[in-house]
Amino acid sequence: MKLVLKNLLFTVLIAGTVSVYAPLTIARGRSVADSLLLTAIGILLLLFGFVIYTRTVWNFASFGQGTPLPLDAPKKLVVRGLYRYTRNPMYVGVIIVILGWTSLFADAWLLFYALGVCLVVHLFVIGYEEPHLRRQFGTD
Repeated sequence: MKLVLKNLLFTVLIAGTVSVYAPLTIARGRSVADSLLLTAIGILLLLFGFVIYTRTVWNFASFGQGTPLPLDAPKKLVVRGLYRYTRNPMYVGVIIVILGWTSLFADAWLLFYALGVCLVVHLFVIGYEEPHLRRQFGTD
């Protein structure tokens, strides 16, 4: 139960801030896109990104016995589920959610924000996460 609460707290505070609070703050005052197609794409991207994110957090907790927070990372290397296809599906899920907001509001500033998040995530992954995982899990 404690692990579930820690994952929920991380999701609300970190992932929620990056993928929900910040985009909605950027889009504040804007209405949903006039285009039914953009609105539908936005909703689908929001749902798809949410499913990806929640599934990967579930794998971190159930298999890895940890959270996405680097200070409380999984004890086992997670290589199941979406992690069989990409090294960072959780980040992919968050970015897809941001792209969902971008489409829903048809907002170029949200696209710039999404690109900025991609850059920060990429730098974090190559600068900290991958070297740390190599040291912790070796060739696994």
